[in-house]
Amino acid sequence: MGLRVSLEALTGEWSLSFADIDFLNVKAAGSRLGLAVQLKFFAAYGYFATAAAEAPDEAVSYLAEQLGVSKVDLCQYEFSGRSGRRHCAEILRHLGFRRMKRADRAALASWIATELCPGGASVAAMMEAVFLWCRDRRIFGPSRKEMERIVRSERQRFLESFLGGVADRLRPETVALMETSLADPDSPTGFHTIKGDAGAATLDNMLALADRLAFIKKLDLPRDLLSAAGKTWIDQIVRRVGAEKASEMRRHAPRRQLGLHTVFLTMREAQIIDGMIDLLVETIHKIGVRSKRKVVASIARDIEKVYGKERLLVDIAGAAIEAPGGRVCDVIFPVAGKEKLAAIVKEHRAKGTLERRIYQVMRGSYAGHYRRTLPKLRSVLEFRSNNAVHRPVLGALDWIRRAFETGCRVVPRNGVPIEGVIPPKWRSAIIGKDGRINRISYEFCVLNQLRDRIRAKEIWVVGADRYRNPDDDLPKDFESRRAAYYNALNLTSDARAFTRKIQAELERELRLLNAELPRNDKVRILWRGENRISITAFQPLPEPQGLRLVKAEIGRRWPMTELLDVLKETALGTGFLDAFETSASRVALSRGALDRRLILCLYGLGTNAGLKRVAAGCPDVSYEESMSRRYRCWPCICCKRRWSM
Repeated sequence: MGLRVSLEALTGEWSLSFADIDFLNVKAAGSRLGLAVQLKFFAAYGYFATAAAEAPDEAVSYLAEQLGVSKVDLCQYEFSGRSGRRHCAEILRHLGFRRMKRADRAALASWIATELCPGGASVAAMMEAVFLWCRDRRIFGPSRKEMERIVRSERQRFLESFLGGVADRLRPETVALMETSLADPDSPTGFHTIKGDAGAATLDNMLALADRLAFIKKLDLPRDLLSAAGKTWIDQIVRRVGAEKASEMRRHAPRRQLGLHTVFLTMREAQIIDGMIDLLVETIHKIGVRSKRKVVASIARDIEKVYGKERLLVDIAGAAIEAPGGRVCDVIFPVAGKEKLAAIVKEHRAKGTLERRIYQVMRGSYAGHYRRTLPKLRSVLEFRSNNAVHRPVLGALDWIRRAFETGCRVVPRNGVPIEGVIPPKWRSAIIGKDGRINRISYEFCVLNQLRDRIRAKEIWVVGADRYRNPDDDLPKDFESRRAAYYNALNLTSDARAFTRKIQAELERELRLLNAELPRNDKVRILWRGENRISITAFQPLPEPQGLRLVKAEIGRRWPMTELLDVLKETALGTGFLDAFETSASRVALSRGALDRRLILCLYGLGTNAGLKRVAAGCPDVSYEESMSRRYRCWPCICCKRRWSM
């Protein structure tokens, strides 16, 4: 049975009235249940069932109980036979339905275009809404295939109108730049290059991303051009354009090509900004980790190099114990001369503390290599904050932008944001004894603060998606329906009560850990290193007996059976391939070829063999065909995840 029915819908939509019972009682006893199922199914969904499997099992049992018959009678009913078609006509007369007229068809097409198409719902969802529209108006529409043709026609008309409207708003200079990008797709600002991933956190990748983002900003695309279509439409267009090559894009009609390209670039801008922020965060983290590792290794080498310092310290301590009342020149200097002690003090002051040494190495790495990214960042990224506490970091970024043109390495302290920007542990390394500030050290400190604020969403980036304004994460009606949203999430609006609950939960868990830890030999507390809790790996559990028996039975029945054959038989037996939906407007391949290629793609991704290796074993299916837009992104309704092909 396909559909499920709730208890409320069962009693409300599947209950037989006295008129329905009189209508059914005049029929033969063996066909009453099938006729009742068709009657209530049509009243609930707006179309007739074509097989017994379409009717909900709970509804069939409920109707059989009302009629006093057995559910087995439904198996003998012919839904598609001549009597079934006659019963459908009688049901339409009983419910007072009429055939769809030309005016009704025009009204339906207008309703689809204005109400359903802007939301971007799937064809199946739109079909359900269309049948309900006809049911509410007592109209019996044409065949399901004809209805689907109307829906697809209106969807295509809406899409063409939307893309044409987007293309009409572009300036001639923008059109010329976009055509150049398609004509030379592998150039630094070409179509294929803009579609590329951000890559690893390297200086070249950050500069390349900045160039792509600068190109998109140069186009000056209208930011409100996507408001006419829903997010579903935008995502579908982006997936489709992302799967096409430049040669395929050039085959579209000019207005359609410009519309598709504009929508893709508008969304790609946010993705590139997110990629740049990711690289910035990862780069600063990498600089810190490498610098700390380098300093610690240097300290270890220094300890091995001046190993005699420990023995010297022991000799000094022994001499001091033997003559606690003596003078330094009489007791200490004979053991360790004045020159040696002065050299040790000088060496220690030159090296400084661990934090200071780490910062100096980080500063050197930034100044010698990564500082070239700062002009690009400040030219293509715009940072904002909704909290006045974090405004000093934004003020520091503005000061860096103004000071970058002067070229001075050391600047006076006046007018430079310090409070809330420079941590106390780094001030001695940034601010000199004369009160002046080293600009390169200050820049790197600001970038570190910026990284921490961005990760906590205390500072957001204009035009980004994941790093967007936190206020945009809330529903538009949050202020007016704040209490309703809190109740739906089962949360309190009192911040102190919320934090007290979290603190109580943490305290309870810590006390539980403290009580269980002495008796748990799998967990140990370490007194050194960064990770203080050590957990011993658990032994794998024995294989369940039922699973072992299932494997043995499968091996006995189907020995030497490949996984691809199992996947194919599963598709034939369950029909799960019907749950995959293409992002293209039409499919030219036959259903058999389509299912075969989809199974090959699923096999290549599921086994991690890759599409290239699977295509190499199938001469009639190339790698480019597997990566084409018809198979690239199919939303899997069964497991609620998206396969990227």
